[in-house]
Amino acid sequence: MLKLCVGCDSVEDLEEWIAFRLDERRRNGEPVEQFHTTRMVPTRGAELTSGGSLYWVIKGNVQCRQRLLEIRPFTDAEGIGRCHLILEPTVVRTDWQPRRAFQGWRYLKPVDAPADLGQGNAALAEMPPKLRLELAELGLL
Repeated sequence: MLKLCVGCDSVEDLEEWIAFRLDERRRNGEPVEQFHTTRMVPTRGAELTSGGSLYWVIKGNVQCRQRLLEIRPFTDAEGIGRCHLILEPTVVRTDWQPRRAFQGWRYLKPVDAPADLGQGNAALAEMPPKLRLELAELGLL
């Protein structure tokens, strides 16, 4: 599954936000789990939760993913059907893959998913986010 990571400028921003939310849930005595709320319930849920991931598009590039653990449909206080995508809080960096902006989320075929950063590309993860973005904008990543 592919989703825009609105409000984050980097993978590091996403990781900080996840840590903040998990700490907040711990302090409030709530179950310590990370989730993303979406309006639509994926119809291919079984496919997604059996080893699938949510790939995050940050600043026009798929940059990372989180394993999708569970899909929990619910109705909010206003009577609107929504869905919690329960995610593994560990963020896995991937090869960068350019993506245009879109609304909602999209299914991503496994053959089209970017590979996780391997040993050969580990240096990219150490690169400052601004430099990675500039290289990506030049088409060098």
